[in-house]
Amino acid sequence: MEEESMEEEGGGCEPMMDDQNHNNWGAGGYARHLLGPAAGPLGDRLLRGGPGGLGPGPAAPQLPEANGVMRSCDPAAAAGKGGAGAIAAAININASTSKFLMNVITIEDYKSTYWPKLDSAIDQLLTQSPGDYIPISYEQIYSCVYKCVCQQHSEQMYSDLIKKITNHLERVSKELQASPPDLYIERFNIALGQYMGALQSIVPLFIYMNKFYIETKLNRDLKDDLIKLFTDHVAEKHIYNLMPLLLEAQSTPFQITPSTMANIVKGLYTLRPEWVQMAPALFSKFIPNILPPAVESELQEYAAQDQKLQRELMQNGFTRGDQSRKRAGEELTYNGSSACASSRGYR
Repeated sequence: MEEESMEEEGGGCEPMMDDQNHNNWGAGGYARHLLGPAAGPLGDRLLRGGPGGLGPGPAAPQLPEANGVMRSCDPAAAAGKGGAGAIAAAININASTSKFLMNVITIEDYKSTYWPKLDSAIDQLLTQSPGDYIPISYEQIYSCVYKCVCQQHSEQMYSDLIKKITNHLERVSKELQASPPDLYIERFNIALGQYMGALQSIVPLFIYMNKFYIETKLNRDLKDDLIKLFTDHVAEKHIYNLMPLLLEAQSTPFQITPSTMANIVKGLYTLRPEWVQMAPALFSKFIPNILPPAVESELQEYAAQDQKLQRELMQNGFTRGDQSRKRAGEELTYNGSSACASSRGYR
């Protein structure tokens, strides 16, 4: 009768529900999962309370013997049948339960221990220059993210990450506003490149949060969210100052390096493709298929544009290609004749 009553009590346990994120378990499901074999009647007693449990409750029930060892959590009760061996087994169960409870990450633990590590690493990644050595442990940071997600701190961690990066981008925007026009384009290029480079490290470090919280619950992607932050807090605030400077630099060959121009134009297109409409001719030089396809009726106009470009290049000291080839041919002929004369002994 005692065994039957215990079976009936064990049959009333709640089923364990796991959505792979540990966020949808019930109040006791998470503990039952980690307790493993201790789940069931014993797990329920630990979760509800009682001697050795988590709070006040009824006296520990006597469970059936298994391999000669009492499965009760009460050492005194265990001593009645199993002696010293039963007491040791009960103590081991209590020790493993205490270890589980000690591994729980509270919100205070998250704020005081885990997030400060993540905050410091993000700072270094956002401000690093290309080629810099970053003295952080990527394995440690990934482990912090993983543990916080498993302990149901995904929402808080995502909020902290967005707030952290937003504050950084607002400082970047203010620094750009204070830049003189002759340095504005180059500094914007540095800010854009530095941020996009940082995302290549930040997004993989938070991949577990992205997979089991952002994609699952928010139906978004972390990389898209972080790119949008740069668009909203930097690019959108500076596009109307930046675009006239880019058009002016385009009309003056080599005012800025071609690589800088290409990086900015491609970056702006990545952030917001509709900005192409502000300067289609500029974007078409670096982004394929921006302009409509060429038509035969406009060939004369295309030729006139090429001739204008050639005149501008010549005015800036660049000679036409045929003249360069002619001079190169003359030098080749002279050098060839000299080599021939030397081989025959003529001076």
